[in-house]
Amino acid sequence: MSEPASEPRPFTIHVPDQVLIDLRDRLARSRIPDDSPRRPASGMSAAYLRELVDEWIGWDWRAREAGLNEHPQFIAEVGEDAVHFAHLRSDLPDAPALLVMHGWPHTFALQLDFADLLPDFDVVVASLPGFAFSPTYANGEMSETRLAATMHSLMTEALGYERYFTYGEDVTANVSDLIAARYPDHVAGIVATHAHFPTAEERAALGDPEVTEFFDDIAARHRTDGAYGHVQATRPDTLAAALNDSPAGLLAWLTEKLVEWSDTPPGDPRAVERRISRDRILTEATIYWATQTIGSSFRPYYEGADQPGPIPPTTVPAAVFIQRHEAAYPESLARHHYLDLRVFDRLEEGGHFTVAEVPEEMAARVREFVRSVTAGSGGG
Repeated sequence: MSEPASEPRPFTIHVPDQVLIDLRDRLARSRIPDDSPRRPASGMSAAYLRELVDEWIGWDWRAREAGLNEHPQFIAEVGEDAVHFAHLRSDLPDAPALLVMHGWPHTFALQLDFADLLPDFDVVVASLPGFAFSPTYANGEMSETRLAATMHSLMTEALGYERYFTYGEDVTANVSDLIAARYPDHVAGIVATHAHFPTAEERAALGDPEVTEFFDDIAARHRTDGAYGHVQATRPDTLAAALNDSPAGLLAWLTEKLVEWSDTPPGDPRAVERRISRDRILTEATIYWATQTIGSSFRPYYEGADQPGPIPPTTVPAAVFIQRHEAAYPESLARHHYLDLRVFDRLEEGGHFTVAEVPEEMAARVREFVRSVTAGSGGG
């Protein structure tokens, strides 16, 4: 590691008592409607929402807050912006550094269990600008290019890592790909569970029937499953006004996606807790509520950072583990983008929130990949 440009300042989570009192008061006065007759299939039901709301009222946030604060956290100045992150340093000298990034609707907190399983790494679990405890960008767009530059500067300038591995989910899958493509001299390798999505023009140029079939299926599902993204992209402030005022509404909006995108059988929303515990669901909701960041979390949608733009092929060592939410992703597409593809495998378990759903499996796979890369290069 080189010396960081300026020392990040320590950060401790503390939600004021009055915020928690107000939250419980609002939850106790929730007006949860019954399920609509003949309603479309959904990851949320009135019965499950009532269960979660009742649990949230009496839930011990202070105990959860203390657990989160056991992970050293900091705020780093990155240019004119500030970034919140957890920094789990290894006791081992020359431990490899790993950048871990979340997407929507999760936060850094959902990825900490995975980070805890890598004591032989320096793990940086970053909060995107406008999510959780990272202030939103001071000015300008929130594009995947800008996010990549911010996260790279966090690792190299703020934290002093000359080389690091990168991993992203959801919106930050593109960001991770872009980091690897733009900064290959600093990126030792990339791990992907949300493998690269080329643009429509790039897919057409490939002329691969398997690729066409995969994206046609994605598009067919998106016509109904993607309604949330259309609203967040077109009427973000109207939706944010409702969710920022109603904790029950916020909980329903977030949990529906945790249910639908995780690797659990459809039909019973409670099945999500096999992968993402109720404690962790309420943690996510409380962080969004306390920080009032649901509106700023929509920025990637209405500014287009959730849309895959042209990203050059990645030349750094890559490991691609296809999660169950995109189980049919073509291997040919991965090999077209990740030019030094060391590992391609399909996970038997784990969905969209991969490292949260199967942390032990992913920790083992990441460790094996990084060990092979560093052994081949003669160091970390």
